[in-house]
Amino acid sequence: MDRNLTRRALQLMDAHREFVRATVVRTVGSVPGKVGATLLLTADGSCFGTVGGASLEEEVKQRARAALDRKAGDLLHFDLQAWKPGGLPSLCGGSVDIALEYVPARPHLLLWGGGHVAEAVGRILPTLEYDFSVADDRPDWVGEERFAAADRREVVAPEKLWERFVPTAYTHLYVLGYDAAKDTDVIAHSLDRFPNAIGFIASAAKRAHMLHELRRRGYPEGALARVRSPIGLAIGAESPAEIAVSVAAELVRGMHPTEPAAPRGDAPAATPTPPEADGRTA
Repeated sequence: MDRNLTRRALQLMDAHREFVRATVVRTVGSVPGKVGATLLLTADGSCFGTVGGASLEEEVKQRARAALDRKAGDLLHFDLQAWKPGGLPSLCGGSVDIALEYVPARPHLLLWGGGHVAEAVGRILPTLEYDFSVADDRPDWVGEERFAAADRREVVAPEKLWERFVPTAYTHLYVLGYDAAKDTDVIAHSLDRFPNAIGFIASAAKRAHMLHELRRRGYPEGALARVRSPIGLAIGAESPAEIAVSVAAELVRGMHPTEPAAPRGDAPAATPTPPEADGRTA
C-alpha cells in the first residue's frame, strides 16, 4: 500500500471528487506492476500513481475513464504478450488482473433553514460520513448546540447566501426554511449560480406558490425543472426524524444506484414537511 496514494485518495474524498482506483490484484509471470500497484484517475483526467506504465497503463486509463462514465467498477484481465491474439503490444510475457473501483463523490450538503427537519438531517448525515453546512437568517437556529457536526454554521440573508458560500463546493442545496418568500429567494438566487442538485421540502401548496413566483420573475421551465420537490424516498415519513431518514435514504441510493435515476423535478416524493414540524407556519 502506497502511503502517498492513500493520502491522495483521502484528499479526493474530502474534496468531494469522484475518481477510479485501479489496483493490480493478480499477476502471472513477468509483468511491470506488482500486486498492489495502484493508479488513481479523476474526472478531469488527472492521474496519480502507476500500474506499470507503457501500453498496459494507457489501456487501464481508458477503461478507468469508461468506469467513471458508467459510475461502476470492473475487473480486467490483460495478457502482456504481443504475439498472442488480443494481447497488448508488450514483450513482458506475463498476464495481470486489475480491479477498477469507482469511488463516488461523497455528498456535501448545504442546508438552508435550521429548523427541526434540518436538525434531524444534521444528526443522521455524520453517521453516513456525509458532510454538511447550515445557513439561516435567524442566529438562534444555527448554533453549535443544534448543529455540532456541521462544517460551517452561518447567519446570512437569502440574497447573500452565495457571497458567503462557494457554490461549487457543495453537491446538494436543500431548502428547508421556515418562510415561503425567503425560501423562494434562496432558490431564485441559486438557479443561476448553484450547479448541482437543488431540493425543496414543502407542501403542495407552498411548492405551487414557489413555482408560480419564479415563473413570474421570468425563470424558464428548464431552470425550474432542476428543483426536486419534495425530497426523500416515499416511505410515509411524517415526523422530522422520519423525514430525515427518507432524505438520507435518497442520498444513499444516489451513491449506490440500483436502477436509473428519476429525472430532475420528477423524483419519488417523500411526505411533505408538515407546517408544525418547525414549530411555525411556512
